[in-house]
Formats: sequence, structure tokens, C-alpha cells
Amino acid sequence: MVYFFMTASTKNGFRRVKESDYSDSFDLDREEIDGDYTADEYAALIDQSIVSFKQGEIIKGRVVKKTGDAVIVDIGFKSEGIIPLSEFGVKAQDLMPGDPVDVLLEKSEDAEGMVVLSKEKADRIRVWEVMAEKYEKDEEVEGVIVSKIKGGLTVDIGLKAFLPGSQIDLRPIKNLDKLVGEQHKFKIIKMNKKRGNIVLSRRAILEEQRKATKESTLSQLTEGAKVIGIVKNITEYGAFIDLGGIDGLLHITDMSWGRVNHPSEMFNIGDQVEVIVLKFDKDAERVSLGYKQATPDPWSYAEERYSAGARVVGKVVSIADYGAFVELEKGVEGLVHISEMTWNKHVRHPGKLVNVGDQVDAVVLAMDKEKKRISLGMKQIQPNPWENIEEKYPVNSIVEGKVRNVAEFGAFVELEEGVDGLIHISDMSWTMKVKHPSEALKKRDKVRCMVLNIDKENERLSLGIKQLEKDPWISVEEKYPVGANVKCKIVKITNFGAFAEIEGGIEGLIHNSQISTDSDPNSRKTVALDQEVTAKIIKVDMANRKIGLSVKAFLEGLSPEQVVSELGSAADEMEADEPDLKGQGGDAAGAAGESAAE
Repeated sequence: MVYFFMTASTKNGFRRVKESDYSDSFDLDREEIDGDYTADEYAALIDQSIVSFKQGEIIKGRVVKKTGDAVIVDIGFKSEGIIPLSEFGVKAQDLMPGDPVDVLLEKSEDAEGMVVLSKEKADRIRVWEVMAEKYEKDEEVEGVIVSKIKGGLTVDIGLKAFLPGSQIDLRPIKNLDKLVGEQHKFKIIKMNKKRGNIVLSRRAILEEQRKATKESTLSQLTEGAKVIGIVKNITEYGAFIDLGGIDGLLHITDMSWGRVNHPSEMFNIGDQVEVIVLKFDKDAERVSLGYKQATPDPWSYAEERYSAGARVVGKVVSIADYGAFVELEKGVEGLVHISEMTWNKHVRHPGKLVNVGDQVDAVVLAMDKEKKRISLGMKQIQPNPWENIEEKYPVNSIVEGKVRNVAEFGAFVELEEGVDGLIHISDMSWTMKVKHPSEALKKRDKVRCMVLNIDKENERLSLGIKQLEKDPWISVEEKYPVGANVKCKIVKITNFGAFAEIEGGIEGLIHNSQISTDSDPNSRKTVALDQEVTAKIIKVDMANRKIGLSVKAFLEGLSPEQVVSELGSAADEMEADEPDLKGQGGDAAGAAGESAAE
């Protein structure tokens, strides 16, 4: 049989003793001990001396000693308890014998007769009770964020608690890892003792603080006042500034007098900025802010600095189809219209001449202070090539250029940048029948030509190629008088007759009535292409560059006088049937000038 006695050998409590410890002093089989108590009475006396404990109760004990990875704790019970050193956490290394400690009595006695204690569970219960009280009173708790988990963070408040992502801050936080290790105050918003769950909120505290700050801020805000705030959020149209419990909108147009493509060019989230209250609606709690208003509007003195005719230097900040915007200084921009970029009229897009970021020289053409507009010109930096065009390219002078473009009515030739001339189709050749300019000229061809006409006012120049050679029609009347016989070659056959080439570029018409001596002549049956025939000239029209031929007159052997007297009416019929052949010379030159003017 084993009995438990109190002994003075323990310093701060009780220890387990055996019968052998007292065998010399007591005879436990005796009816009485020391003549006053029986054995049963003495055992009962010992039981009464042991403090009464209940399983699941938190008891105050004392540290007996540390042994390796365990701590022996005496709670004044029949036996001592052994608790793992790890349950004491960071305080384990400072434990000393005799130190008081709260523990949970899990079992009165295990298989080895030892009492089962737990420091960790006792702490958890104590903390839970404290937290429950704070929860009931809606008080704040302090804790350290220890780790990131799915949906939020784990916080140590003495117990492990969950902080949802939505309750961390007033606005979403993308990088939760940076919060690990930080200490904050929280509100408990949910507790479940059965599951051991505690849910925290930091946002609730921030909202309370924000509400208090908001009331203070609203009472102090006035239009025109300068205030300091923190950039809270950035959008495409502006930035929201936290003024202290209330947000104000700083619109992109109020950030700078200059061009701002996106608010992020000027501000970052978290920046501290000084702004001016532009509008304040206390009832709606709306605040409009301005940043640029802290500095003078540059347009207030732009008229003096950028008067018409002034030469300026600026940076290209934007390009449109119709021109380029040039920043002269922050908040002051001017437009260089595409027509004012170069004397060359054939630039289709400003991007061919300038790029964003380029620094350019320009001249102020016009200033409108009210509308805040400045018209600029870049080409005015260089002299206008048309100013001395008559001296540089006088009429009848021979010039060289490059074919820039080919149209149906002619070819445009660039003599220098900004100076183009038109070679009309009628001025390409005296002799060749040109149906389309591309038959004679190609784009980028180098060409030599003559200046025919200058229109300085409209900046138009008429050019000609055929004028470089002598006009073969000048001597036609002398070389081919009426009544003369000529050998020619059939080059074209029509319903009304055949065209025959007398020499290069000189052709005549043999009308059906003059193509043979038959009573019912037909050109398609009588002659063939490339056939050589001999005919008599019956008419020469120098004004219209036409020659009438007659095979019939040659075959009949008519003299020049007979041709004039007998075939004059026939020549008139030929002219009536013949289509208008203008375009190979004569009046065609005038048509070329008109086309060039167009």
C-alpha cells in the first residue's frame, strides 16, 4: 500500500512519499498511530491535506525544475506533472525553479501515476476568456501578422486568428507578403469557441478612424484652401486624393497646364501632394481638387512671348492627320498644320516629316489668347522657292527634273523641293500619238524639258518636252504643197477612210471618196495596213495640222490647178467626216496650260 504525506523536504509544495520513508517511525498495521489516530483515520487526514482539484480546471503551480525538453511542475497534488518545454514558447529559456505557472489539469493520474498537465491549453483558455471579454465589449486587440494563407492572413493575438483579405485595409492590397511581421490593432468580428475560430478586422478600426478624421476634415474644408493629401487611387481620368476621411478627385485636366496623357505620368499611389480645393459640396461630400492651380496659367503671359512673327523652338508632343502639336512650354502648345510644314505640297501625313519628341524650329503665324490657340509654321524658316521662280526658271529655259507622278492628262516633274511643273500629254511629242503619259514617261524618270509658262500667284509651272525639238509642221506647207505627189504608208483604216504616214509624225487622211477610182470605193477593201501608196495632196490645214490626200487624183493625173478647182469640195467633205485630231499640236498647247493650272 502507498500513502502520500506532506514533507518538509519540498520547498514549495508537495511530493510523493512511500511507506518505507516512515517505516522506522510508524507501524501502519496498528489500530492507532501515536495513540490518537487509527490507520484509516490517518489516511483520511492525508487526503484532507491534499488540495481538491477538478479535471479541466486551470491551476496555479510552480516550476520544480527543467529537465532536457521538459518542465516538472508541482501543483500541490499527489504527484508532479511533466510539461513539454515547447509549450512555454520563447519564455522557456528564462524559466527558473519556483516560478509560478498556470496549467490545465487534463488528468488526475496517468498510467504511471503522474498528473497530466498542459501549459499551452491553459494559455489558450485564458487568452480565449480575455478575447471573449474584449469581443463582448467591442474592444481592440493587438497582434502580429505571422503568415499569409488562402483568403487572408494569420495573426497571433495570443491565439491564432484569421484576418480575411477584405478586412485588412480600406482598399484591396495586392501584396500581402509585405505585411508579414507587422504589428497592428484589430477588432474581433467573429468567435466560435466550439471550433476555436477567431475572425479579425483591421478595416473596422480604420473605418472608425476615418469617420472621426472625416468629420474633422469636413469642418475645415473650404473652396480655395490648400490641403495636403495622399494619392489613394489612380484612374484614366484622374487621381483620388485622401484628404483625411474623405476623398477628393483631382481630374487629369487639373493636374498640369501642359499635356498629360495619363495621371500616372505625374503621380504614384502613396504620394503626398498639396492641392487646392476647387469645389466642395458638403451635403454630397464631393470635393474637386486642382494641382496646376498652384502655379500661374502660362497663357496669361503667352501673348507677349509668342506674338505673330516670333521665331520659337518647341517639342513635338502629338501628331494628327492634319498636323503636329508643338509644346513651346508647359501648358502652351501650338499647331503646325500640314500645309505649313514644308513648301513641298505632296506630303500626305505629318509623320513623314516629324516624330513625337522631335525638337523643331517654327514661326508664330497667329495667336488667339481667348481660345488658347497658336498657329505655327515650319516652312517659313526656309525661303519660299516660288519667290524668285521667274528668275530661277524663266520661260523658254531648259530644266531637268524627276517625274514625281503620272496622271491621265500628263506628268508632274519635281524641279526642286516645293517646285513642281506639269508636262501635259499634248506637250510630250510633236510626232508620236501619246494616248497615255505613261507611254512616254515613268515615275522617277529623269527628264529634260522646257519651261512654257509660269503662274507665280497660283504656284504653277507648265513644261514641255516636244519643244526641245523643231516642230516638223513648220515646213509642211513648203515641203508638201497642194497638188504634190507623195509616197506614204497606210497606218490606220477607219470606216470613213485611211490614214497614211507621209514622214515621221506627219500623216494625212485618204477619204473613202478619194481612195480609188471605183464608183463605190471602200477603204477596208481597197487598202491594207502598211501598204505603200502614192497619193496627191489636195489640202493642207496648218492651223489644225491636217493634210488631205487623194489616190484617185494621182491615178487620174490631175494637175495642182485641177486639184484646187475640181477637188476643193471633196476636201471640205473630208474635213467634215474627219474627227478632231487636236492634241498633237497647235491648240493642244493651250489645253496643256489649262490642265497644268488645274
